[in-house]
Amino acid sequence: MDSVLDRARIFSALGDPRRLEIVDELSMSDRTPNELIQKFEIPSALLAHHLDVLEGAGLIRRIASSADKRKRFVQIVRKNLPIIPQFAIPKSVIFVCRQNSARSQLAEALWRLHLGPNVASAGTSPAREVHPLTRKIAALHQLDVDNASPRRFEPSAINEQTIITVCDQSYEELKPPFRHFHWSITDPAEANTLDAFQQTIHDLSERLRSLVKT
Repeated sequence: MDSVLDRARIFSALGDPRRLEIVDELSMSDRTPNELIQKFEIPSALLAHHLDVLEGAGLIRRIASSADKRKRFVQIVRKNLPIIPQFAIPKSVIFVCRQNSARSQLAEALWRLHLGPNVASAGTSPAREVHPLTRKIAALHQLDVDNASPRRFEPSAINEQTIITVCDQSYEELKPPFRHFHWSITDPAEANTLDAFQQTIHDLSERLRSLVKT
């Protein structure tokens, strides 16, 4: 996305107020097309047009849910956005994935390092222990997971915390409302390689950049 034509296409796509609103929404959370239709109260055909324009400019991608292949999530492509909107940092956050052994643990550790201590993580079906490669990649990035252990997510215990689901399965199980967010992050435990866990660190760090003041 370095040529003048590419940049012109990006700024043209963002010149429409509705498309700019869609990008702002996606900057914090992946959304399904149906969620965007409900959020912005627009017809499906019009949303499809806006998404086609944004995708043509390289600003979004549509990916299949790993939990339900019939479902698509819309994600922004952060490296092509000329400006990442800044958001008010939630007062308290809990990251949720299925086993609470990799993605949510790393998200919690990154949040604590960059944004403060009011963060936790949990799993809808917690594993017995944190994945060994979670601990290894955390050590390489000076992230503190020394005392981490998987715990069960208890919706009844949530008060003012903002929920961020980081796996598609937990999204399906919890069906979070708009005041909560979803980050569709690939499960590194499926590949079970250090490179996969490094990619998870990268993907989570990219998300957090929308919140970290520079």
